[in-house]
Parts: sequence; C-alpha cells; structure tokens
Amino acid sequence: MQAIKSKNTSLERTFIATLKKRISGFKTNDASLCGKPDIVFKKHKMVVFLDSCFWHGCRVHCRMPQSSRNYWCKKIERNRKRDKEVNRWYRKNKWHILRFWEHRLKNNIDACIEKVNVKLKEVL
Repeated sequence: MQAIKSKNTSLERTFIATLKKRISGFKTNDASLCGKPDIVFKKHKMVVFLDSCFWHGCRVHCRMPQSSRNYWCKKIERNRKRDKEVNRWYRKNKWHILRFWEHRLKNNIDACIEKVNVKLKEVL
C-alpha cells in the first residue's frame, strides 16, 4: 500500500502544470481551507479537488486490497464521508466546488480544465 500515493501524484502534477498554461491566479494544497483543496481560486471562492479512485472510493475503479480488507473498507468509507462533509462546508460558506475523479482526469484532462475555466467565468 505504500506505493499508492495520497498527494502530489503524477496525475495531480500533470493537471496543475496543464492548468497553469491556461489559467492563472490559483494556489495548490491550501491547508488553511477545509479539506485542503488541491486547487484554490480564493478571489473567486472556488476550490477544485482531484479525487483518487482508490483513496476516495470510486464505485467503479476502487479495488480494495486483500490484506487488512476490513481496515481499508472502513478507511475508504471514512474518506467518502469526509468528502461529503467538506462539500457541505463549502456550499454552506458560499464557495464553488468542483471534484474530478482520477479516471475522468486520465480520460480527458482537457475537458476537466475547460470545466474549471467555464466555472470560473460563471462565478465572476
């Protein structure tokens, strides 16, 4: 399980590098905000989370390890519950939130970046 990274993954680095080429004015991994969002546009009150299929329990792609299965099921379920709580916090505080699954980023990173761009324009 040590091989499964929870932060600064190659997919995150690729997304952020691609995003920087098209959009500016954001911070990454802001620990001062609820849930430590991957990308923050403070001026627009918008956050973006890049959710790993494993750590966030994608119903299609999450494959539970065979060893310590009970531990991992509880861990992933806690993560999913926390994601919902984080979403509620941002909605309650009138922030805009986007979440992208790892598989969606892998399939079409450009469409995800375009969705960020469109959302930014909407919240202006």
